[in-house]
Amino acid sequence: MGVFDKAKDKAQQFIGHAKERTGEATDNEELENAGKRDQVTGKIKETGHDVRDRAAGAVEDAKDRLTDDDK
Repeated sequence: MGVFDKAKDKAQQFIGHAKERTGEATDNEELENAGKRDQVTGKIKETGHDVRDRAAGAVEDAKDRLTDDDK
């Protein structure tokens, strides 16, 4: 995952956590729920980027093995 993507995902989770805590402190259920949504969305994006990167790495490994076998 690119450093920028990872930072954006983590920032979304952090902001969501802050919203959730602020919503709890102010008894604002809407803000609390928005914070929970932000955290889940950030985690899903992070997981998606991780899966994409692992798949790309597996493809590169397979290419390397095939190239090495041809020699």
